[in-house]
Amino acid sequence: MKFVDEASIKVMAGDGGNGCLSFRREKYIEKGGPDGGDGGEGGNISLIGDAALNTLVDFRFQPIYRAKKGEHGKGSDRTGARGDDLEIRVPLGTSVFDDVTEQYLGDLNQPGDRLLVAKGGRHGLGNVRFKSSTNRAPRKTTPGEPGEVRNLRLELKLIADVGLLGLPNAGKSTLISAVSAARPRIAEYPFTTLVPNLGVVRAGDNDSFVIADIPGLIKGASQGAGLGVQFLKHLSRTKLLLHLVDLQPYDGSDPVSNWQVIEDELADYSAGIAGKERWLVLSKSDLMSGNQLERKIDQLRQSINFTGPTFVISAVAQEGTGELMQAIARHFRDLQDRENEIVNDSAIRDEVHQFSLTRRQARKENRQQAMDDDRVHYKP
Repeated sequence: MKFVDEASIKVMAGDGGNGCLSFRREKYIEKGGPDGGDGGEGGNISLIGDAALNTLVDFRFQPIYRAKKGEHGKGSDRTGARGDDLEIRVPLGTSVFDDVTEQYLGDLNQPGDRLLVAKGGRHGLGNVRFKSSTNRAPRKTTPGEPGEVRNLRLELKLIADVGLLGLPNAGKSTLISAVSAARPRIAEYPFTTLVPNLGVVRAGDNDSFVIADIPGLIKGASQGAGLGVQFLKHLSRTKLLLHLVDLQPYDGSDPVSNWQVIEDELADYSAGIAGKERWLVLSKSDLMSGNQLERKIDQLRQSINFTGPTFVISAVAQEGTGELMQAIARHFRDLQDRENEIVNDSAIRDEVHQFSLTRRQARKENRQQAMDDDRVHYKP
């Protein structure tokens, strides 16, 4: 199934039913009276969190959703039936925005979470409502109100405990395949990973966590280079980031410079994500001999201004990966008793949203400028 993490949809709640204009007409009853009933309420539209879904691809094929209208009122003071509500199921981790006003509407993070996104129209009133001592035969009714119409943007942010950062070919996909049942595509060329991958790591009988592998970043990613930063939002909910650095890059580049590239791009994207706890993981240690490896590690530790935990691993040779996973499991156990480690997800969400909004506006302006240039160029 194709992975899609953004989609735009239009939701149209049901209109309310009209009130009925009716008078009682029964045999052998001399005096009738108004008996027009009210219309029914229009159906609401809600989004529901569903753990069985993991992509927004269905919304690319069905972008418009309508709830049922309320039925009109009837004679004999009968109220019209209420329009059926419409429930739209979305993956867990979906953020919802109004695509016109850019208003944040809410998140759906737990199975069964519900978010009302479009309210049905109010019912109209039948003429029986307007009967009074001075107006015994009212001919007044009110129409049902239209249902709410909204253009929504859905953004999926994968729910994971650990996120992997690094340049392409830093060993992220190899690591997640070595420690979990996930089987991402692995090759020797950059950008083998084109979409995020999730894996469940079991570090003991009662310890497990979810790890996310996102496509690698390159210099200038925040400006759109490579795959850009479109997948960095999937790290906004993680509790811990692992920054993988290749000890011996295939292109001969400097590992210290590679580390700095990722740090700079992360800071440009979101100060909140850049402020998350981060561990340094030096990968592909099997490509070096013992003495050469020790000298390289010492050199990197002296050159990189990093004070957090550092691990040396080889995912291919299964060296150091077990110790790394056990350390992560212990870290999460400690987090349960440390309230000061709670991440302000709302601040990070706002940063990610603002970054996305700025890029969308820039793309819109570029398209408009290109159209203006074409009109000038082809002007007869």
